[in-house]
Amino acid sequence: MPVQRLNHAVLRVSDVNRSVAFYTEALGFRVKTEMPGRAAFLQAEDSTNDHDLGLFAAGVTGGAAAGGIGLYHLAWEVDTLAELQRIAGVLTEHGSLVGASDHGTTKALYAKDPDGIEFEVCWLVPAQHLPVGDGPMTAPLDIAAEIERYGADTKGGIGVSVPTA
Repeated sequence: MPVQRLNHAVLRVSDVNRSVAFYTEALGFRVKTEMPGRAAFLQAEDSTNDHDLGLFAAGVTGGAAAGGIGLYHLAWEVDTLAELQRIAGVLTEHGSLVGASDHGTTKALYAKDPDGIEFEVCWLVPAQHLPVGDGPMTAPLDIAAEIERYGADTKGGIGVSVPTA
């Protein structure tokens, strides 16, 4: 099976600060990155994942959060860049691929199902290869270049969302 696990959920919310307070106080999440009033990325208590929950202000124009309150997308992980490349081809064949981004710590495809519900399929950079930098980024994804860099069959998420052996 190409999809291995759910990586994170992203919600559009009416008040980012109120939602951050709720998820941190009620469920023990901690804030990893924040754009006050616009977005926040939260991590579950025992997680080593980049983020387990994203919160975006609903209706923000000019950005990914434009839209009403509710689910923005779910992200599923694949184990290898070869699998991500294969899925990119399948999603393209189905006319559902809408984007591909390099977020530094993840290599991500964005697609829509037949009802227009957006989802993400991603490969996580293994912990020993995580970039050191200023935080989240978004750049165009070049899967062939990433395969050259990391290898087609390198297991993703090791030490991040998948425990080390």
